[in-house]
Amino acid sequence: MIITGIALGIVLGIVMQRGRFCVTGMLRDISLAHTWRPFTALLIVIAIHAVGIAGLTAADVIQPEYDPFAPYAVVIGGFVFGIGIVLAGGCASGTWYRSGEGLVGSWLALLCYGLSAAAMKAGALGGLNSWLRDKSVNLTTIHGSLGLSVWWLAIPFAALTAGLAVYFLQNESTPVSLQRGWKKPLHLYTAGVLVGILGVIAWPLSAAAGRNDGLGITGPTANLTKFIVTGDSGRVDWGVMLVLGILVGSFIAAKATGEFRVRVPDATQTVKSIVGGTLMGIGAAWAGGCTVGNGMVQTSLFTYQGWVALLAIAAGVFTAAKIWLKPTKSAAPAVPATSEGEHVGTFNLNAPVLGGSAVAVATATELREVAPAVFALDTLGSVCPFPLIDAKQAMNELEPGECLRIDFDCTQATESIPRWAADEGYEVTDFHEVGDAGWRITVKK
Repeated sequence: MIITGIALGIVLGIVMQRGRFCVTGMLRDISLAHTWRPFTALLIVIAIHAVGIAGLTAADVIQPEYDPFAPYAVVIGGFVFGIGIVLAGGCASGTWYRSGEGLVGSWLALLCYGLSAAAMKAGALGGLNSWLRDKSVNLTTIHGSLGLSVWWLAIPFAALTAGLAVYFLQNESTPVSLQRGWKKPLHLYTAGVLVGILGVIAWPLSAAAGRNDGLGITGPTANLTKFIVTGDSGRVDWGVMLVLGILVGSFIAAKATGEFRVRVPDATQTVKSIVGGTLMGIGAAWAGGCTVGNGMVQTSLFTYQGWVALLAIAAGVFTAAKIWLKPTKSAAPAVPATSEGEHVGTFNLNAPVLGGSAVAVATATELREVAPAVFALDTLGSVCPFPLIDAKQAMNELEPGECLRIDFDCTQATESIPRWAADEGYEVTDFHEVGDAGWRITVKK
């Protein structure tokens, strides 16, 4: 029955990749973009989970179990995890599906995430893990403490979430979209609905395979690492098949839509990926889960662990964003255009090839004038959200009527940059693909 894990994982990977679904960005945008619009997608997942799981429990299809609340471990672990996902460039599930898009930085983060999580759960760092996890209190669920049925929390929460979704849908701008038909990315809220439904389906499928849990990333990633190192086939359970399915599904979706390409990070991002992945494993083990296990599943069960962990993760994300998420590109005086109207080297279409795919290596470049009143910004190799951060910084240097041409290969930026332009009232004069997983967009101020 564990084969159902990989089947559901493949669908989940496709949905997350096509919906650019990443909790890191949702939390990050609260402080960086001052909007709760993306975060509402997470609330949609939680709301659907909450109602679905309550219904399955009432029908005696599943019987969720609750661990005692370990406040110190959850708060410290959540905060550490939040810092880690900003450095790594994605949350736990985001790191899995971005690995399927060909991001080498995500591969490194995923490796370190698995190693550190395995070390914390059943390895050299086990003592460090139990040091905080053993300091627990006799609290599990919020509704249990209040002596209420879970429906008294699930239904009002779902109603509030629906109201927020309607509000943001009615007031959101319509960004320019490059893709058409089945290649067009899913709306973030549509992806949220699908992730929520898949999360509910995961419970009975997982239970049928002997695993009393729903969606989860950290435990399965640690188990996969243990299996690879020890060869213990007992570690390969439904959850391991789920995370492998996410990787496969993401690759299928990215390859089918021309969004797969091996992308090598620069030295700085490489270090961030390694450190971030390590912190993710340590933090998630302490907190008892990641943005999926805690942020989607435990919150929908209305456990103290889930909601406190989500707040702690958000605090870590906000702190890390303030420290590290700053413009990387120079907005120094622009270099004049050459006689051909293009500054040589602003966009290298003859990049090295690895396995039939061009490899992008991040290099810092200045803002360049490539035509009268048109300035180029090269963000190739930069991971989300740096293409958008650099674009905002560069646009501040331009005068009204001037254009900013942005070259990027960050999949998430195909959504974030056009949406930023629409929100700011900027005109998108050109938007096209440049090979596999490469894009060029021109925005007029």
